[in-house]
Amino acid sequence: MFRADLADEELARVHASGHLPLFIFAHKVIEDSRGRFQPGDWVRSSMCIYFEGGVLFETRNSVYFLMGPGHEQTASLKTIFSFF
Repeated sequence: MFRADLADEELARVHASGHLPLFIFAHKVIEDSRGRFQPGDWVRSSMCIYFEGGVLFETRNSVYFLMGPGHEQTASLKTIFSFF
């Protein structure tokens, strides 16, 4: 998971829009119930709106069930969007 490194003003705008400054980057999709990704594909989410217990990660269009140990890194938006 990436936490966007934002200035206080940017962070306030993110929160005001109902988002959290979090993104998922997964190296391996297990299953996509909507058929957008094949098993083994990678995925980078849009910005999070809800994150519960380190397992459920929700964006405006998707709910991700996270598996495995994972880790969190802080990065700029430019870096986050430069992945693949």
